[in-house]
Amino acid sequence: MSIKEKSSKAIGKYLRISTHKARRILEQIKGKKYNDAKLILKFMPYRACKNINKILESAFSNIQQKNIEEINKNKIFIKEAIADQGPTLKRFQPRAQGRAFPIRKPTCHITIEIEIN
Repeated sequence: MSIKEKSSKAIGKYLRISTHKARRILEQIKGKKYNDAKLILKFMPYRACKNINKILESAFSNIQQKNIEEINKNKIFIKEAIADQGPTLKRFQPRAQGRAFPIRKPTCHITIEIEIN
């Protein structure tokens, strides 16, 4: 098996989560084994966990596709988990006396890289 086949990554773009909220979850799973990370994400009470779990499954699917032989999930660990800031959606809330109140809806790009140990 070459080095290129030992790692894989998946990216989720334009997710409607703030980077601050996504990073607090990614810090918990960074460096953990695949099965442990799945278990942590399952029982965390945050909304972002669902999206992060999907990206993690996608990364695992990518590494399975690259390799011909069966992969042991206990040997896979999360090498890198990053949340980058995406474009901010700008909206306005009408207020009293004809004023407008700006609302910023942040988005983020989440990258998860996994590797076979």
